[in-house]
Amino acid sequence: MPKKIGLALGGGGAKGLAHIGVIRELERENISISYIAGTSMGALVGGVYAATKDLSKLEEIFMNLTKDDVFPISKIIRKREGLFRDHSIIEHIEELMRGINIEQCVIPFRAITTDVQNGDQVILDRGSIVEAIRASVALPIAFKPIEIGGRLLMDGGFVNPVPADVCQAMGADVVIAVDVSSKWPKVYDDPHPIHGIYMMLAGALATIEYQIAKRILEKADVVLRPNVLSFGWHSFTESKEIIRAGGVELRAHLLEICAKGGYPEPVKTPFEKFMEFLFPLE
Repeated sequence: MPKKIGLALGGGGAKGLAHIGVIRELERENISISYIAGTSMGALVGGVYAATKDLSKLEEIFMNLTKDDVFPISKIIRKREGLFRDHSIIEHIEELMRGINIEQCVIPFRAITTDVQNGDQVILDRGSIVEAIRASVALPIAFKPIEIGGRLLMDGGFVNPVPADVCQAMGADVVIAVDVSSKWPKVYDDPHPIHGIYMMLAGALATIEYQIAKRILEKADVVLRPNVLSFGWHSFTESKEIIRAGGVELRAHLLEICAKGGYPEPVKTPFEKFMEFLFPLE
């Protein structure tokens, strides 16, 4: 009998688009996801899927992004709490899921955030899912923190970069953790000084995440690490390749997931075997 599977989706900027490929392959194999917990980009992808069970519109949004969409610079920085305005990604998410609360999600969902004032982990399990996502992706200095329930909240990567333990606490029998950022990030030379500041902040967060993730990932039954090291935190224009990397990694661990999740071993048709021979997993 299939077990309850929890999906812990980590942060990592554009590299988190690999989560889409992971979920696509789980759908393809009819492997049911019972719980989702996400941090930063993992909260964004996981939240959309938990609420709608449809990633096609989200995929379309990312396929059409430009760099200016991702980093819309604040015109009057001194009057704001962040270098950037809400990027258009969040604006699109708001259009997609306006009025939906976390309690209404088709799949139980949790968004991980950090309390700005005391550094505590804050797990959002109710209220506006858009606000929860906005808080979980709010990298400090780059984006303003979000006030929810009287607390100022920012990017959850500082406290729990890949929330495998949260999935476990939600009731998952088997936790699949998708780690896209616990390695040193690719560094870019960016002519815009503010973009450069963002990349330094992202690099600092990646260092913190690496140390924390090593401990938390011990709670996971299966750990996926898509091959996204060559991509940067702002490589949204390469979304197709990043999404594919997630799918490739899932298929490489499919037998392990089926065995631990109580699913029968997938049976491949002769055509599928032939195609895998022609196009082996990278």
